[in-house]
Parts: sequence; structure tokens; C-alpha cells
Amino acid sequence: MKKKYAWTIFALLLVMVLVLSACKPTPAPSAPAEPAAPAEEPAAPAEPAAPAEEPAAPAEEPAAPAEEFVFGMLLVGPYNDKGWSQAHYEAGEFVVEKVPGTKMIYLDRVNTADRPGTTAAQLAEELVQQGAKLVVFNSDDMKDDAVEFTKNNPEIFVIHASGDTVWADGENYVPLANMANLMGEMEYGKMIAGCDAALHTQSGSIGYLGPLINEETRRLATSAYLGARYCWDNYLEKDPADLKFRVTWIGFWFNIPGFTEDPTQVANEFINSGVDVIISGIDTTEGLVEARKATGEGKQVFAIPYDFIGACEEAPDVCLGVPYFNWGPSYARYVSSAMQGTWKSAFEWMPPNWENINDLDNTPIGYFSGPAMSQDAKPLLEKFIAELAGGLNLWSGPLNYQDGSEFLAEGEVATDVEIWYLSQLLEGMEGRSE
Repeated sequence: MKKKYAWTIFALLLVMVLVLSACKPTPAPSAPAEPAAPAEEPAAPAEPAAPAEEPAAPAEEPAAPAEEFVFGMLLVGPYNDKGWSQAHYEAGEFVVEKVPGTKMIYLDRVNTADRPGTTAAQLAEELVQQGAKLVVFNSDDMKDDAVEFTKNNPEIFVIHASGDTVWADGENYVPLANMANLMGEMEYGKMIAGCDAALHTQSGSIGYLGPLINEETRRLATSAYLGARYCWDNYLEKDPADLKFRVTWIGFWFNIPGFTEDPTQVANEFINSGVDVIISGIDTTEGLVEARKATGEGKQVFAIPYDFIGACEEAPDVCLGVPYFNWGPSYARYVSSAMQGTWKSAFEWMPPNWENINDLDNTPIGYFSGPAMSQDAKPLLEKFIAELAGGLNLWSGPLNYQDGSEFLAEGEVATDVEIWYLSQLLEGMEGRSE
């Protein structure tokens, strides 16, 4: 019995050991990763890492953005004068819009009356201190300062608008590799203005409100006279001797009280003497304003302002049209060439784009026909523009200077040099030549 009992105890102990051993947890395997969730199809092999995720090269920091190209403008008058200076200012805005990476800075009223004791050359140096790499001098009055500055700053590009310094055929030639001279051939614009005036005058009396007297202003006033005389004679078939064309100069490009004649008074003197069309050669709109006043008082007086395409907005009801400069495309070309390292010194005297004289992306000068233009005159003016585009040259003899001496003989055509440096007004024009 004892033996049987002992065997039973042993068997029970063995069973308990086996049960306890089966309940003990099994350690997790250390090497293999946890298996992926089962998929219906075998997983595709892993794609190699994208190149962008490869470690970056130890070197370089991100490239800095390209440096702005700053160009500066020196404007002889107010930047918003509705004339010469505003045309340049808006040309600068055109450059910023059309040439990526550019910035404009400017100083206006750059003249001895508004800025006594300073010179344009000194002010150009201020623009350079502000970062300008190209400077525009926008007035013939700045010629000496432009030359001085250009010589002293050979690393700065210079545009002198209306100048002739780097014209090899000119009388003032100085070879300066970093200067360019640009001028629209406004002689055509003034001829169109003169024709427009002749087609509208009822009194046969045209007044030309002139700035100061120099070669530029003489040739522009004379161009207006030539256009008026041609259309008076050829389209209206009137005797040129019956056309009165009077020039009065105020002494500067715009009114400076105490320094110039008052253009308002000059315009009123024209009107009181029978002038019924005023052509302006100054940078501001006094002629237009006084024509509007006179018309409002019962006299029909028209005006043709100058320089700026938007000038008619001052008095649209009496504005026949405006010959204007369009500097933007030319400035954009030269700024681009300076940025790209292709700059070349040049003298450019640029005619209109005859395919479309009002194409603002191309033409250097244009003529905007104003609201006051008559429907009878419009086709005649368009005919005149077409004749000019076809080669009509009004700088052809016979023409005499104002003092009666010969300028061009019969059949002789003026050279560019003779026109640019015109020394007198022409016979048939009233007013001073000096």
C-alpha cells in the first residue's frame, strides 16, 4: 500500500511540474522585425531613395538674390510738370516695369534757381552714393556737368538726353566710353504741331511760347513754322505771306518768378494781339490754361502743349494735340545693355516709328491728337503725317535766315549738322534769334 501510495504522490507532482512549465511565457525573438500586416498580394520591392533625399553637399549656402540695378535721374523741372520732366520720370517707371531687377531713384528741380549753390554733377554723385550705376542727365543745360561727371566716374554709365557730346560729327565731340546721347527727332513732332495750328487758325496768327534761346529751341520753333507754312500753302492754298508766326521767349524751360518772363502774361499778350493758336515750347501748360480762359470768355483760342502725352488733360476742350517724347523704350535698351555688359557709347537722334507714331513700345516721339481737333482738319493732318513718313523734307531750299542771308539754296537739303546747330530763326518768323 505504501509503495502504491508513494507512486501516486510522485505522479501528481510530475503533472504539476509539467503544467507550470507549459504556462511560463516564451521570450520574444531579438533579431527579426515585426512582420508586416498580411497583404493580399506580395509587397513590391522597396523603391530606391529619391535623389533629393540624399544628404546635401556640405558646401554651399543658398545663393543670394541678384542685386538690384539702380539707375538715377536728374530732372530739370518738377517730376509731375505735365511736360518734359514728367515724360522722363514716366520713362523711368517704364524701365522698372519692363526690365526685371531695376530700381529708379531721382532728384527733380535740378536747376540753379531751385537749387542754388549746387551743380548737376554734385547731385549725380549723391545718386551714386545711393547706389546708382547709371545716371540720366535730362537737360541740355546740364551738358557741362554731365561731361564732368562722366569723366570723373568712368565706372558709372551716363545718358545725357538732348546732348551731343559723343556725336563724332558734332561740334562738341568728346569720346567718352561710358556716355550715350539720346534725343527724339522732335523736329517732326513740331512740324506736325505747326501744320495742326495752321489748319485751325482763323486769324492767320500763330504764337510760339518759347523757353530759352539755344540751338535746340531755335530748330524746334523753326520746325513748327515750316510745318505751318507747308500746310497753309499746300492744303489751305493760302499765301504764305499772310501767315503770321511770332516767337516770344520766357528765358527758361518753365516759369521761375523773378528769373523768367511770366508765360501766363506772354500767352495773354498773344491772345490780345489776335493770336488764336498758341504752340508751346516750354515744359509747362500755361499756354493751354490761358487758351481755355480766353475761350471761356468768348474768344476761340486753341493751344498745342509740349513734351508729355497727357498734357491735353489740363484743358481738353481747347487742346488740338500734343507732340510728345517717349523715352521709355530707349532708356530700357540702354539700362539693359549696362546690366548685360553690352553697353556702347552712341549718339542717337531718333525719328518717329513711322509705321505707328503712337506705338508706345517703340516710337521715340509721337503726336496725340487732342479733343479740340476739327473733323475737317483731321484727314489733312493725317495726310501731312503720311507725307513726312514718305520722305517729305521741309529742310529744303530755298530758305533764308531771319536776317535775309541764305540758309539753303534752291534744291539744297540741310544736313543734320546744319539743322542741329541752327544759328538763326528763318525769314518769315517774328522774334529774337539770340
